[in-house]
Amino acid sequence: MKTFFTALGGAILGTILGAVLLFFIASMAISGFMQSAGSQLSGGENPETMVLTLDLRQDLSDQPPTSGIAALFGQKGFVNVITRLDAARTDERVKGVFVRASEFSVGSSRAEELRNAIRGLRDAGKFVVVHSQGTYGGGPSSLRAIAAADEIVIQPAGDYLGGGVTFETMFFKDLLDRLSVSAEIEQFYEYKNAPNVYKETDYTAAHREAMTALAESIWQTSLADIAQDRQMDVSDVEAALTSGPLSPEALVEAGLADSINWPEAVKESLKERAGEDAEFVDVLSYHPPSAPLGAPAIAIVGGEGPIVTGGGSGDFFSSSAEFASDTIAAALLEAGRNERVKAIVFRVDSPGGSPTASDQIWNAVKMVQEMDKPVVVSMGTYAASGGYYVSTGADWIIANKGTLTGSIGIFGGKLAIADGLRQIGINTSEISVGGPFAGAMTTIDTFSDTEREMLHAWLKRGYDRFTSLVAEGRGMSVENVDKIARGRVWTGEDALEVGLVDQIGGLVDAISKARDLADIPADEKSRIMFYPVPQGGIPGFGPMAEASAEDLGTLARAAEILEDSRIQALIERGSMLQSSPVQARGPLLIEK
Repeated sequence: MKTFFTALGGAILGTILGAVLLFFIASMAISGFMQSAGSQLSGGENPETMVLTLDLRQDLSDQPPTSGIAALFGQKGFVNVITRLDAARTDERVKGVFVRASEFSVGSSRAEELRNAIRGLRDAGKFVVVHSQGTYGGGPSSLRAIAAADEIVIQPAGDYLGGGVTFETMFFKDLLDRLSVSAEIEQFYEYKNAPNVYKETDYTAAHREAMTALAESIWQTSLADIAQDRQMDVSDVEAALTSGPLSPEALVEAGLADSINWPEAVKESLKERAGEDAEFVDVLSYHPPSAPLGAPAIAIVGGEGPIVTGGGSGDFFSSSAEFASDTIAAALLEAGRNERVKAIVFRVDSPGGSPTASDQIWNAVKMVQEMDKPVVVSMGTYAASGGYYVSTGADWIIANKGTLTGSIGIFGGKLAIADGLRQIGINTSEISVGGPFAGAMTTIDTFSDTEREMLHAWLKRGYDRFTSLVAEGRGMSVENVDKIARGRVWTGEDALEVGLVDQIGGLVDAISKARDLADIPADEKSRIMFYPVPQGGIPGFGPMAEASAEDLGTLARAAEILEDSRIQALIERGSMLQSSPVQARGPLLIEK
């Protein structure tokens, strides 16, 4: 009876706490709605003279969340930054952009898209001024992102640490050996190095070769872009970036910055430059003029994160992105059936995942093409392994030079922990009915020779299908695909040379190409529609309006405290073989 009342009390307490949390969230949403409505009524959202502000220290996902608590508050993504900066080029109300530089890496692919956006703004006659408080790590990407600005101002005592490009890999074989755990994983082929973190103690020759080539490609491209934007010799840029931490004075003397001052002083000078009536507007709060309602539309279908089967976790409080096959396939087909949508830009930002899920999404792309809707892929930071699988059937593939793509390969297996358990007195045994492979993937013991042969044949079929689809999509022979596949990761720049992508560029270029393929006249405006449609709101309460910037900032800070990217990546790696024993997935890369 005591247990019953304890359980009952716990249930009641849980209900009360849940209700309080629900009330708190609803109150924040309603507050955001009232603030949003009030600003719309006053016309304060769109002043007649604006300077847009962009804070690169803010942590953004690639795409706007479509479910969960982040979608509830209308949180935006990096693609929203890029599309709004592009729209600002032709908006006469926008006089310029004030950028707060990132103190750490923004990633090579994002740096490239930001660089192109800044160059586009300057070409349109808008000023772009950057204030930096220094850079403390992350290689050249933080500088590469802002080097094209009219002016770069450094805060006093804001030292800059450039450095090169580093990929960090943690190997767990020694730990697994101590625990008597065996990584029973087969991979196709030598460059498919994702499982190496469990099977090796250091880089294999093929692994080292591929990673070194990636780092060298990103480093040389970064130096060339910075040198071009700052009107310097590449050798001078390299000498400065490899000389150790640079003081603000040394940074200005080297030509990598223009002056030293405080952010408040820079902001005040920009207000004077734009006009006394100018107002500062966050780029994610900026609402550019839209095309007429009847204008043709380009759909942006976004997929971000590990590729999984099904419709996603459905976890309201989850902040991690999911590339769920049912969700993304449905979004592609929904966009394809919309008569207003003339073409689709498929934004892919994924290191891969389930080949079964990838196959479903690949098929959805083909179905959309049968509706006479061209599909253009825009690759983000990653479009590797399964991320390339879902892309390969598109009409056109565009990647940034720093995109990590390819990794055409497959692996699968399990971690066998039976020996480790026996050492602590836990003995395992099994009874299996149904053939030689019946319990192969479900038991915790090592594979028998027969089971390993059957696993190898299973994976070989997956690899052969993957390479055949690439050959079909890219107009290549299977033999030639195999030469550039075998699990090898390529930068977008190198992928262009080997025929895996069609063009170097970002999201804006993909939208332009989609317009061309849809035969939309150059002088006709088009609208952008995002898919999947965000499922905002608390379940059962319906959609809510966007929250205030303070609400979003609080959520972002909470997410940063709760989730460390490295820990989350390791947890994800450790559980992926449990969710699906076969993976089309690229290596875990932490660019520094």
